Formats: sequence, structure tokens, C-alpha cells
Amino acid sequence: MIVSVNPSTGAEIGRYPLDRPDDIEQKLRSATLAQQAWRMQPVHERCALLKAVAAVLRRHQARFAAMITAEMGKPIAEAAAEIEKSAWTCEFYAESAPAFLADLRVPSSAADSRVVFDPLGVVLAVMPWNYPFWQFIRFAAPALAAGNAALLKHANNVPQCALALADVFREAGAPEGLVTTLMIEASDVAGVLDDARVAAVTLTGSTAVGKLIAAQAGSLMKKQVLELGGSDPFIVLADADVEAAARMAVKARFSNTGQSCISAKRFIVEEAVADQFVAAFCAGTRMLKAGDPMDRHTTIGPLARANLRSDLHSQVERSVDAGAVIALGGHPLDGPGFYYAPTILDRVTPRMAAAVEETFGPAAAVIRVSSAEQAIEVANATEFGLGAALWTNDLARAHILSRQIEAGAVFVNGLVASDPRLPFGGVKQSGYGRELGEFGIREFTNIKTVWVGPTH
Repeated sequence: MIVSVNPSTGAEIGRYPLDRPDDIEQKLRSATLAQQAWRMQPVHERCALLKAVAAVLRRHQARFAAMITAEMGKPIAEAAAEIEKSAWTCEFYAESAPAFLADLRVPSSAADSRVVFDPLGVVLAVMPWNYPFWQFIRFAAPALAAGNAALLKHANNVPQCALALADVFREAGAPEGLVTTLMIEASDVAGVLDDARVAAVTLTGSTAVGKLIAAQAGSLMKKQVLELGGSDPFIVLADADVEAAARMAVKARFSNTGQSCISAKRFIVEEAVADQFVAAFCAGTRMLKAGDPMDRHTTIGPLARANLRSDLHSQVERSVDAGAVIALGGHPLDGPGFYYAPTILDRVTPRMAAAVEETFGPAAAVIRVSSAEQAIEVANATEFGLGAALWTNDLARAHILSRQIEAGAVFVNGLVASDPRLPFGGVKQSGYGRELGEFGIREFTNIKTVWVGPTH
């Protein structure tokens, strides 16, 4: 049985039965048959489905946003924005996929040489709870446009969202089995991935789980795209607009209550402006409002589970014990639900828990450095490499420094964010492969060379 719990109250929402072995078999068979027919559809017809999905998402935006907020605690305004972003992504691929998937003609002495993009087949998507609609849509929109089918194994604390996603595609007119939700435990994923009818796998989650998926998929020679943990640096150099950086820092750390792989987590600030930055960062953070996530004025909701709050508090306490200074917060909030005070730790060093480990919640670590060179060194001194922000008014220097940062994306004087127009993914322990953009749609294709000699 899968149990859904409201993290703002701790109350149970509902219980959902697990799939039995024959249910899983039926879903695998249905997905395989659907994909075999779907791959033969012209790309413009596949894209028409994405336009219909966007319309369904917008039609039920209020209901889906409330569902997200109830199951994982995201403030309702952010949940509504997640549904809109999902719809936008579907529309982007509906418009762009034909060009992204068009045959590439290659100059050759042959009569006709080209590269074509064939679908791989049925793709297993193991998805997290923190963006329960967006995480799946950003995979499914390009994958379906390319001719694949999708099996969704969602996080078990968002079962309503998981079932609703399959309903969205069904209402939009998707063939039966093209998008299927598996109601299974994490321990059952290996059996599904082992099935010969599953061609590839994508996972967004922890590095530890990513390694397990990668090991199994690799042994089976199945394609993987892994988007794993992050400890993103937010670098503020002495010549930056410090006030603007501090304003953006609040959003970069505390959106989704800090529960995002691409949230800024380590704020690496040159000493010359560190006091100014910390003061402005604290001032902006004090403006956040913790409370009922269904209230549109709330900007800090609960953490999604009780263990996430206890893990975060342990990281804060261990960092303070090692010498970090609490500039703001630093404690769980009283009352029902899994709330934690927005927290800023100052004078963190690179070896403290808040800097070494991924902090998944509303706690920021400020690390003071003496120079831009040391800032880059500290930024790269992590096992992760997902995103990074760099704040400086010297744009020529920014272009040089951004090439030195070990990350899948560097945003200069802006907020690190995923965008359907841009490739998204990481390096090092943050995973490999890319989602989104032109590169993302080709991840689950067979990039095939077709060489045709001249006729005689």
C-alpha cells in the first residue's frame, strides 16, 4: 500500500494499492504495443498530442496545483507555476520537435548520406517528488515526440500526482499504454528495468540511487540519463551588484522551500563584500512567510517528509559545532507539519557539513573567500557539478571564469533554472546525459547513419 501524507499537517490523505505482478506485466505489454504503433506516426501527429496535453494541464491547473501542494507541501503559487511551465514545455516541443528530429544531410561523395533519429522504445522514468509534474513532463514531452513510450515510477509520497499524470495524457487522447504509471515500491524497479521490453531509463534523484540504476542499466547495455544531486555554488565577486545578488540569492535558495537539486546551496562571497551581502541576504530572507502552503501569500512551506527536516537540522547543527555562525534561523518551527525556519549560516568553511553535503531544504551556507581565484577553487571543491551562478560586473572576466567552473550550467548575474530551450544536466556525481533543448530530445533516440550509394 502506498500512503499519501500532507506534510503541512502530518495527516494522511489516502492509500493506494500496489500493482500486482500481473498488473505490471499487463502495463509492460500495453506500453510495448502502444510504442510500436506510435513510432510509425508522423512527427507532426505526435506533436499534436503535446498540444493537447498542454491544454489539459491548463484546464485543470488549479486542481493539479492543489494536489501538488497537498502531497509535497509546495506553496500553492509555485505549484500553479509548475503546471504552467509543464504546459509551456509541451508547447515548445510541439513546435520544435519536427526540426530537432529532421534528418541531417551530410555532405558526401555518396548519393545520399544522412543521420536519422529513431526512437529507442519503452523508457522507464524514475521520478522524484519535488517537482512532481514538471520532472516527468520535461522527460516525457521530448521522449514522446521522438516516438518513445513512457513508464512512470514516481516517488511514493506523491501517488495522486503520479496517477493524475497518466490521466492527463489519457484525456489528451494518447493511445492506451503510451504513458503508464507503475504503482510499485522502489525495490521493484530493478525487475522492471531488467525486462527486455524496457529499452532505456531516466532517473532524477540521489547520487546513491543513480549509481544503482546506472550499474544495472549498464550491465544490460541500456541507455541512461541521470540527473542526480547538487551543491550549487552562488559566487559573488567584489565587483558585483551585491544588493541585486542578495535579492536573487533569496529566490535561488528558498524557492520550493529549498528542495531543489539546482537550488543555490553554497554562497561563495569575496570577503570585501561579504558583510554587505550577508546583511542584505538576511534582510530579504526575513521577508519570507512560512505557513499554510495553500495560502497564496505563503513563500515557505513544509519539507516534504519528517526525515528530510531532521536530516537538514543535523547538517545545521554539525556545521555550527564546527564553527559556523547562525545569522538567521537554525531550528525547526513549532506546530504541526514538517516546517524548518529559513536559515543562513555564515563563516562556513568548505569542510563543514553544510558545504560538503547536499542540503535539501531552507538552509544556506555562506563561505567567505579572499579572491575570485579562491572562489572558483572552492566552487569546484565538491563531488557535485549541476549548476552554478556567477555574479560580477566584468562580463569579459565572467566568460573566462565560467569556463573554469565544473558544472552543467553557469548562469551569470541570474538565477540558475531549467528552461525547455536549453540543455539541462550535470557532471561528476550530479550525473550525465542531458534533458531539454535540442540535445535532450535526442537522448532517447538511435542516432543512426544512413549511407546510400549511387545507383548504376
